Amino acid sequence: MEKEIVLDMKNVSKTFPGVKALQHVDFKLRKGEIHALMGENGAGKSTLIKVLTGVHDFESGEIIMSGASIINKSPQDAQSHGISTVYQEVNLCPNLSVAENLFIGREPRKFGFIDWKTMKSKATELLKDLDIDANVSDKLEECSIAKQQMIAIARAVDMKCQVLILDEPTSSLDDEEVEKLFVLMRRLKSEGVGIIFVTHFLEQVYAVCDRITVLRNGTLVGEYETAELPRVMLVAKMMGKDFDDLADIKGDHKQLDKLIPVIEAKGVGRKGSIKPFDFVANKGEVVGLTGLLGSGRSELVRAIYGADKPDSGKIFVNGKEAKINAPIDAMKLGMAYLPEDRKKDGIIADLSVRENIILALQAKKGMFHLMSRKEMEEAADKYIKMLQVKTASRETPIKSLSGGNQQKVIIGRWLLTNPEYLILDEPTRGIDIGTKTEIQKLVLDLADKGMSVTFISSEVEEMLRTCSRMGVMRDGKKVGELTGDDLSQEGVMKAIAGGDENE
Repeated sequence: MEKEIVLDMKNVSKTFPGVKALQHVDFKLRKGEIHALMGENGAGKSTLIKVLTGVHDFESGEIIMSGASIINKSPQDAQSHGISTVYQEVNLCPNLSVAENLFIGREPRKFGFIDWKTMKSKATELLKDLDIDANVSDKLEECSIAKQQMIAIARAVDMKCQVLILDEPTSSLDDEEVEKLFVLMRRLKSEGVGIIFVTHFLEQVYAVCDRITVLRNGTLVGEYETAELPRVMLVAKMMGKDFDDLADIKGDHKQLDKLIPVIEAKGVGRKGSIKPFDFVANKGEVVGLTGLLGSGRSELVRAIYGADKPDSGKIFVNGKEAKINAPIDAMKLGMAYLPEDRKKDGIIADLSVRENIILALQAKKGMFHLMSRKEMEEAADKYIKMLQVKTASRETPIKSLSGGNQQKVIIGRWLLTNPEYLILDEPTRGIDIGTKTEIQKLVLDLADKGMSVTFISSEVEEMLRTCSRMGVMRDGKKVGELTGDDLSQEGVMKAIAGGDENE
């Protein structure tokens, strides 16, 4: 018998300036089910959650809770309608006790004052009932992230939520903590709570979810029974590929006569970020890293580059063990890193194109070896010409340039340091097709000249065009490597999906 529908979102649309974030999306949640909301970056998952919880308004559509049409103007409205959200970053008060966080805003009172004794005993009872091992008198900040999330869930449960939204709750938990969270989720499911589970971990979806809804580019791809959707099909739906019609557009890759390792990582890992991995990048080779968003691609290169300091393993540069405590150490060892988010981690918006280009080389030289104005201008002119950066002049503020031209400036910045090893994380995201092709050609050209390149992209086609070898990431760990005939769309999809093809 079909379970009772507790939440029905019909035909929901939401537009931001220039972006159709949601287009006529439907979403159904049943009582006592765990329902995964899946999609790549920009698919519309967060927007759908924010529309549901009153953070954003919406232009059209309807939200029905237990048969009645509702509109939430704020998260407080959503809570009063029985909808609670627990985010990856727990939004409670770290400086207050566990008990205070459980009852914040609804403290038991006696003669107008907070009844501390009742609050502590109620909190103890609630945690015991949900089998959460925490001391109600401890400050929240003294608890692990996993416990903080359990406490946030306990608060939602005590507020009699019918719909519990868990937004990326497991991204910084270890396997044991994830399993404890799943036990609690299954318990709530058995008590009739409908749970929306937003995650990028495929293994976890198949471990705990009854149904899956997939969004892509703000539209609904479909709703599926988990047991009836093979992993490889889920990956294809998220990435927008028709699995029955996968074109293989592998590029012509020059085989290296001799493998000379430039970078080797052995057992490098960082707790809560990426599980220990081995990785090799050879001279004159483009190595790709593929996997869904959140699979650990960026975390792997950030650990190598010292942007996130690893807590296990060793890194070797040209055969010698290297101590990399910070990015400046990596730069001095001949590494360069173009980060995924150019707006946040790449450009310095108010500086000119010239200043942005010379930034990394000046940092590498140090403050006692300042570049002359002439050196700066010559360097800027060289890379503006070489990379065909469209700018009025070298003194134009970089914020005036298009996204693709900003990206070229950052690539120029790193090429100026003459690196042996170049990491490119999503170098072509959000830029036009012509510039994408230029960047792909540049990558192959740099490899031909002997540079070692690691290339990360969400677009499988461009990875196949540029990479001669591809590491596969899944759920925070490196799970395999593809070379030769396995380097195809189908090979990549199957590797990302993992497990048996029909699982």
